Amino acid sequence: MMAGIAHEINNPVNFIYGNLKPANGYFQDLIGLVEHYQECYPNPKQELQEHLDTLDVEFMTEDAYKLLESLKIGADRIRQIVLSLRNFSRLDEAKMKAVNIHEGIDSTLLILQSRLWGKAGAQAVEVVKECGDLPPVECYPSQLNQVFMNIVANTVDALEEYASGKPPNEVAIPSIHICTAVAANKTVLIQITDNGPGIPKDIRKKLFDPFFTTKPVGKGTGLGLSISHEIVVKKHKGSISCVAISEGGTRFLIEIPSQQSNQPAQPIPPQASKALQTSMP
Repeated sequence: MMAGIAHEINNPVNFIYGNLKPANGYFQDLIGLVEHYQECYPNPKQELQEHLDTLDVEFMTEDAYKLLESLKIGADRIRQIVLSLRNFSRLDEAKMKAVNIHEGIDSTLLILQSRLWGKAGAQAVEVVKECGDLPPVECYPSQLNQVFMNIVANTVDALEEYASGKPPNEVAIPSIHICTAVAANKTVLIQITDNGPGIPKDIRKKLFDPFFTTKPVGKGTGLGLSISHEIVVKKHKGSISCVAISEGGTRFLIEIPSQQSNQPAQPIPPQASKALQTSMP
């Protein structure tokens, strides 16, 4: 569905973007003509002068350039979102393929950007990325992107709920810290950490159970993290876990082999988690 929507949006956006350049050129030609006319006829008739004063041509000229630039920025923004939707869905890559994991993370963050900006009256969520030098990772790109989406979206929900109803000066700026690195055993390590209230131990044990959710009825199905566990563990022979951190907050750890060929169909050993703690702050 995402790929289809992206395609449908992309066509009219490209039409708009492609016409902005000639429109800007025509506008400059028309302004040049008006300026040349004013030089040749510095003293127009009173009726024409009154019309010019009413229009405020100088202001219109200056503002029109700004409007055209704003249109270009807006069209660029839509094109970036469309590209992110296409990268996120990756329907052209139904088979396992070596990809840049950071592109999937960036696409996820761009799609969720309106959530990260915060609702009216709420603080925006600060996102800090610390990207390691990762090799191309052999995976199902769209499925792994869905894991990032589920975790980050849940994290934003938790941060919003934690800050709701509290004065801004009593709550730290909500933040999400995303780190990536490679362990000695060539395992790709991804950690997503927030500075929220943390998750109690008894709840952390159930997070990846199907249909388990702490959200109110109608706001969550309890399937997002369960599906993420299925994708990471069974489809990518990796592991996913949730741990509390001493400073307060929650950390999700995702560990997958950089190459799936000839990998045993089982979770990565616990030692990988220790490697993550060593290689990442």
